[in-house]
Amino acid sequence: MSQAETRRTPGTPCWVSLMVHGLAPTQEFYAALFGWEFRPGPASLGPYVRALLDGAEVAGIGQLPPDRHLPIAWTTYLATDDADATAETIRHCGGTVGVGPLDAGDAGRLVIASDPEGAVFGAWQAEAHVGTMVAGAPGTPVWNELVTRETSTVGKFYESVFGYEREAVVSADFDYVTLHIEGRPVCSLHGVGNALPRDKGAHWMTYFEVADTDEAAARVTELGGQVLRPPHEEQSGRTATVTDPEGAVFTVVRSTG
Repeated sequence: MSQAETRRTPGTPCWVSLMVHGLAPTQEFYAALFGWEFRPGPASLGPYVRALLDGAEVAGIGQLPPDRHLPIAWTTYLATDDADATAETIRHCGGTVGVGPLDAGDAGRLVIASDPEGAVFGAWQAEAHVGTMVAGAPGTPVWNELVTRETSTVGKFYESVFGYEREAVVSADFDYVTLHIEGRPVCSLHGVGNALPRDKGAHWMTYFEVADTDEAAARVTELGGQVLRPPHEEQSGRTATVTDPEGAVFTVVRSTG
């Protein structure tokens, strides 16, 4: 398969990564929870590993320098054909570029930015590394959702930067928008108003598929993480919102269908 065939359409979520203080214990946690194995990734950004499931890359985990006290959070990367142009558009549309554009070895070129509401996301211009190579199986990222105050203004930002088509849920009390590319839903925006966590602010949430949501939530606790929202039924399936031992929030889901 050629690179042209595997490179994601711009705007498609293509990778998730996590920066932590303790690389080894974090690997142990996710290996026990999702069955991930690890191999070293590009060293240009410091100690970094790629998580594998049956030999296919699914996520990245890096180690923060000891003096960097950044929020520990999973970062969603959206595909781009031109990281430099995307960085310019982000600035022009009211976002902030925090890192890059810079090369990650021969893997690709990246930008880490925040939208006008402060939610951090990445943009990834693939070269040797296309991104997540397997989807749908337990242990893989299956959905990405922006949790924000309201969707209308920030929705226009993502639409301008990545060319999404927006499809809103028409409801008086539910502020929810699905973002589409070429008619296909790829991610969503969820406006939660004053329910937005003050300590986290607006943020992208990664959903990881699991075989059994209740079992996964119990396992998170056993492994030193926390359950923030116990297992419950949603339209997408049975979900639970949890954190790893360093506090990175993510959602586990047993998808319906």
